[in-house]
Amino acid sequence: MLDAAPPVTPQPESERPPLGSRLMRRKPVEQLVAEGGQGEGGTLRRSLTMWQLTMISIGATLGTGIFVVLGEATSAAGPAVAISFVIAGLTALFSALSYAELAGSIPVSGSSYSYSYATMGEIVAWICGWCLVLEYGVSVAAVAVGWGQYLNELLEGTIGVTIPESVSAPLGEGGFINLPALVVVLLAMVFLMRGAKESARVNTVMVVIKIATLVLFCAIGFMGIKAGNYTPLAPLGITGISAAAATVFFSYIGFDAASTAGEEAKNPKRDLPRAIMLSLLIVTVLYCLVALVAVGAMPWDDFDGTEAALSQILNDVTGHSVWGSVLAAGAVVAIASVVFAVLYGQTRILFAMSRDGLVPKVFAKVDERTGTPKANVVIVSLFCGILAAAIPLSELANATSIGTLFAFGLVNIAVIILRYKRPDMPRTFRLALFPVTPVLGFGCCVYLMGKLPAPTWFAFGGWMVAGLVVYFFYGLRRSSLATAEK
Repeated sequence: MLDAAPPVTPQPESERPPLGSRLMRRKPVEQLVAEGGQGEGGTLRRSLTMWQLTMISIGATLGTGIFVVLGEATSAAGPAVAISFVIAGLTALFSALSYAELAGSIPVSGSSYSYSYATMGEIVAWICGWCLVLEYGVSVAAVAVGWGQYLNELLEGTIGVTIPESVSAPLGEGGFINLPALVVVLLAMVFLMRGAKESARVNTVMVVIKIATLVLFCAIGFMGIKAGNYTPLAPLGITGISAAAATVFFSYIGFDAASTAGEEAKNPKRDLPRAIMLSLLIVTVLYCLVALVAVGAMPWDDFDGTEAALSQILNDVTGHSVWGSVLAAGAVVAIASVVFAVLYGQTRILFAMSRDGLVPKVFAKVDERTGTPKANVVIVSLFCGILAAAIPLSELANATSIGTLFAFGLVNIAVIILRYKRPDMPRTFRLALFPVTPVLGFGCCVYLMGKLPAPTWFAFGGWMVAGLVVYFFYGLRRSSLATAEK
């Protein structure tokens, strides 16, 4: 249960600062850094190396787009789906450069929420944090839905049975509940409660397995490539490529997961920028390579939007179902690691928001034995698990993309503001071609947001309205900066 909010004695209206100044109050960078690791009843432990941070980013990113939404994206873009991945990757790159600079300057758990708090004020930080709740929380659910598809593929290829549709698909897709999706979220919850260092070790093993699985797919799928499958390259034109790019941007949301580990990294100012850039490079290369092999090995119009497209390709190329089963096994591990790493990021963002008083204090409570926010992990996992069990994949993927793009856009603005307001601040990483790079990053985010369908925008608008209601009735008066003003 959530903690009951402490009673707040309202100030006389004449003694309160103007509403505008309260909405735009900023949290100094030095204060953000000084509070690093501090929670309710304990502190987070600094135990993560640069390699482990990189694995967290790769774990949160690699697999989502390739294993889950490749079929849907190929149906939209045709053989040019690889170009869609490049466009989405370039958009992510511009934002990644901004993330790397800010992570090296403000190494805290809040990621873009904390960067916005230091540069644009509390109301913008809240909006960003609320988008991150959408980005991370809903993406956990979306990826968990895809996990169930590959689990069925694995079971069918190995023991000849599948989980009944009634308990493996949500309402509206032939079932009543997606039980496998709920199970994988709960398994991730159990591992996360053991501690950051132990969780990072498990994640590293899973990341190595999924990289090996994708390399195996490329090696076998390459033998089935037919040049004719690449023509016509863009049967649905630039519109299809852009629409697919907006969809597959969902695949890049995890690279910023390393920035949520700022208070558990051993040397965050040095290691966070390196982990962010290295993980994005590895992921983009693998995404584009797998997409090129996939559309070369199977005609694009044979992609039916299913989540198990890669297994189908291997079965067709080799003529043996065993290879599809091997890939399905790798996908089960791969997608589980995405659920694991993204769920980690979500809990750390809520940890930072709770410490600032914008959400209930229960999210900042740290278990003294494990050094983890246990209650936070349980609440977030149950929320994401219920979403995964009840909502179809396509709706979740688009909702995740728009929240991600909005948050990335704010990060690009934040790096510009901080460069001009604090030009002498120590920075362990400085993005090149300033201010062109962050301006391009912001423009790409806006462009891809514009390519998302109208229902996604309506859902996003409703989410934003709900967030503002929560802020004005809770966070505005209970934030730590509001308390300091009294």
